[in-house]
Amino acid sequence: MPCRHILVWRYRLGGDREPMAARSPQHAALGLAIRQLRRASGVSQEVLAASCGLHRTYIGGIERGERNVSFANLLRISDALDVRPSELMSRYEQCLQEVPRPASRGRAARERRP
Repeated sequence: MPCRHILVWRYRLGGDREPMAARSPQHAALGLAIRQLRRASGVSQEVLAASCGLHRTYIGGIERGERNVSFANLLRISDALDVRPSELMSRYEQCLQEVPRPASRGRAARERRP
């Protein structure tokens, strides 16, 4: 399954939605890897959350790349998905190759501006 860029919606006052980017391409790739493994297991976010002792909205935030996941929680998630942590990281690396990266903000990018 190809990895796709994850787009998160943020609600403004008045109910309007605007896209909110993931924390980083690395966070987005990890979330996508977890989402792929969860879907392959055929479980919902709610079931996954209950089986690893986390909240459903926290799992959703991880999958959208909004959360900075601790190592302990990665171990809990991989255990609940019945995969080795190394398999989860391998999937993460595959997704990382395909997640779009933001434009560089380094010196070279600043020098190109008019």
